[in-house]
Amino acid sequence: MPADAADHGDDLPRLLALAATGDDRAWRSILDRYAPRVFAMARSRVRQPELAEEITQSVFAKVAEKMMTGAYTDQGRFESWLFRVAMNRVRDEFRSRQRRPSESVENHVLDARESRPDPIAGAGERPAEHEALRRAIEQLSDADRTVIELRHHGGLGFKEIASALDEPTGTVLARHHRALKKLKSLIESMAHPSAQEQSI
Repeated sequence: MPADAADHGDDLPRLLALAATGDDRAWRSILDRYAPRVFAMARSRVRQPELAEEITQSVFAKVAEKMMTGAYTDQGRFESWLFRVAMNRVRDEFRSRQRRPSESVENHVLDARESRPDPIAGAGERPAEHEALRRAIEQLSDADRTVIELRHHGGLGFKEIASALDEPTGTVLARHHRALKKLKSLIESMAHPSAQEQSI
């Protein structure tokens, strides 16, 4: 579920200030709070757990570097900044792998569906429904898919998504609503293919 700052109390500024000084306990608390959400968003794109884990680690390494050198200045918007870093890291990974045909993103997408529970699947969701949802998400435009992933994998509120994407909140709300309608339509079309498709 999306998490607002209030979900964790008002301790985030204190944790960030301590983490910026190299406090191990503060960093551990930040990682416990945010690493699963960054991993979930990364895996929703790359599908390979090991690669998503690598991306997550590199995101927090960069975050730590920026904070401990005083380069993080986006005070009060840590979640938005964190997920902007994560989105950029995922895009960099795609660009890098697209330049290496023998190690293409498509190969990694088809690689691994095991090893960890997939964050997109709800408790008790059947594999066929899970796969239909995944296939539908992959057919969304990049903009629509990003909003869905930040909301449902990253757990961001709409204000945080708007900040991460540098767009008005109303635009993000409308895009999310449109994306959900598209997902519903795509899933229904997969569940009930046309007679012409069935005869092929």
